[in-house]
Amino acid sequence: MFSRIINNIFKRESTEKVSVTNKQRIEKQSKPTPSRIGELGEYKINIQLDQLPKNSKYLSDVLIENNKAKSGYSQIDHVIFTPFAIFVVETKNYSGTIYGDRSRTKWSVNGKFPMMNPFNQNYGHIQAIKGVLEIEGETQFVSMVSFTKRCTFKVSDELRKIQSNDLIVYDIELSEYITRKINILKLQNPEPIYSTNELQNLYNKIKSANITDLYIRDKHVETLKEKDRESIKNENHLSNCKTCGNPVSEKVKKYCLLNKTRFKGNIYCFEHQKLL
Repeated sequence: MFSRIINNIFKRESTEKVSVTNKQRIEKQSKPTPSRIGELGEYKINIQLDQLPKNSKYLSDVLIENNKAKSGYSQIDHVIFTPFAIFVVETKNYSGTIYGDRSRTKWSVNGKFPMMNPFNQNYGHIQAIKGVLEIEGETQFVSMVSFTKRCTFKVSDELRKIQSNDLIVYDIELSEYITRKINILKLQNPEPIYSTNELQNLYNKIKSANITDLYIRDKHVETLKEKDRESIKNENHLSNCKTCGNPVSEKVKKYCLLNKTRFKGNIYCFEHQKLL
């Protein structure tokens, strides 16, 4: 009798431990990883795009050649073809306060972490698309940058006004902004720019130009990472003293360059400054 009670106690403890372990495993599996967060973000965007009017078409994750880009290619998150405009969407998966305006080369997250102006980035994408479509003259393109609701915008008001062709939006309002923009364009010009056949042809051209080869896509990503590493390295590179070759701080460098009469545009460490 006693041994049966002891066995039941151990059995219950063992069952509870297995239950806790399984619970921890399930919680670990259900917690979003960085890659899953990106996938969920893209999923939310695709839901938004599926809500667009039936006469619209879109392509996602498009890689096309661009000889002006660092890697020789442009990777475009979303291209939306509508009778009144072509929308090019760049998606960002940041968290925090976004500071910037259209004229600034660099934006920032939380005022600390720099990021490239996404509209400048998207401008390059639009030029690459124009090259593939062989479009000449003025065509209605709308550049859109989408952030998640984990962000707060501290940007120029113009980028939120529907009249602008550069629009910053939250992912959950993407389809709303596109629809509103189309309505504005309809008021300005009731006749569509593209017929159904023309729209299909534009769509087919980009779809055909889209590079799906995984090797090329991986190479493109690795090239961009390498370029970024080189850029950071160059930004952090310290200048050297002309006499001894030792590195000097940015403060010493600025001091030398500001005193052109004394140092004649050269940079010297503190010890060799005293000898001049």
